[in-house]
Amino acid sequence: MQNNAKHDPAPAIKRRLIAIVYEMLLAFAVLFLPFLILEVAMQAAHTSLAEHLRQALAFLVLGAYFIHQWSREGQTLAMRTWRIKLVFPGYSHVPLKIAALRYLLSWGWVMPGIVASYALKLSHWHALYAIFASMGAWALLALLDKDRQFLHDRLAGTRLVQLPKPEKKAAAQPAA
Repeated sequence: MQNNAKHDPAPAIKRRLIAIVYEMLLAFAVLFLPFLILEVAMQAAHTSLAEHLRQALAFLVLGAYFIHQWSREGQTLAMRTWRIKLVFPGYSHVPLKIAALRYLLSWGWVMPGIVASYALKLSHWHALYAIFASMGAWALLALLDKDRQFLHDRLAGTRLVQLPKPEKKAAAQPAA
């Protein structure tokens, strides 16, 4: 079954950014148990290896979560809340490999800031500023896109669409 997502409106950039903030809060919940297990197993070590294991765990757990949600329903909990859906034109569901590609490409939000932080040996706060600058630049790129899609969606061939408000249920009519 095919969808006609090309005709569905894109959600406003502001709406998508608010959903991303909600998504970040949910990501902490998704990561909590795996990180708790890792910290207990490593006895909360602060070695270089431990830091790399934490980064790899976050990448893999978040990847599993997002790829699963996008390929299953096209929506995460945050996307459902803000009535935003990920679609791949011509398909009823986003194919697994396309969802995986989108996940990898979505690291473009933060990767330039991370690379700049390592290359310039920035302190914690300056590194955070570099990541925020990277995220801001990525968001602004949507203003250059004719459909206002983010760059990772354009490159993956996916689209974010705004779903309509649900119809209000009619009040039950009293029996006469």
